[in-house]
Amino acid sequence: MSAASSPAAPAPAIQSVERAARMLGLFTVDEPQLTLADLTARMQMSKATVHRYATALRSAGLLRFAGGFYTLGPRVVELASAALAGLAVMKIAGPYLERLVATTNETAVLSVWDGEAPVVVRVDDNTNRLVRIIVATGSRLPLDSAQGQVFRAFLEFDAADADLQRVREERLAHYAAVVDGIAALAAPVFQGAEPVATIALVGTTSSIEAGSDSTMARALSDAAENLSTELGFIEPERKQP
Repeated sequence: MSAASSPAAPAPAIQSVERAARMLGLFTVDEPQLTLADLTARMQMSKATVHRYATALRSAGLLRFAGGFYTLGPRVVELASAALAGLAVMKIAGPYLERLVATTNETAVLSVWDGEAPVVVRVDDNTNRLVRIIVATGSRLPLDSAQGQVFRAFLEFDAADADLQRVREERLAHYAAVVDGIAALAAPVFQGAEPVATIALVGTTSSIEAGSDSTMARALSDAAENLSTELGFIEPERKQP
């Protein structure tokens, strides 16, 4: 019997895809423009290799170059739109967010998990308000944000973390430190055993209450639960004491 062979190195084509995806992932809402030097430093490859990948991505419409800076290209927008269209929650969440805005007079935000952080995919607010809180779609939110806490409580649950355990039990998370004076209250939306999205209400620290028994919290929880039900989620039977 021959000895077991060691794991094969990634095929060149697969490695190229991984590197291209990693390069595209360097662009964020906070840093939408990067120079070749930025890309080279972060990819930790030679300048010539990075330039070759950047040129190929430009040819595919995934990157563009102007004024010495690279940015994501128009093809990325098309792919992002197609990806979001494929999410069932995106197709049916609209009325729930609109009703929340009408009920609470606060900004309603839908976010999904991108594998590392919550990403805002839809925002509804009251356009008649004199002062409005603007949340940009495409924004990646911190892990300690209300939305981040919800995802972490169910996707990376640590029983030793009392705060995440409370979020898991109450299905609500509150946070008021991402931006000074602004707070958020978030609830999970389920399609299976794990949350597929979060719905959050965003407002001032004086208008977003932290408790789970407030009228606002109940409205948010009801919206998240009803949306989950429409997505086909069936609440597991709770064990009798």
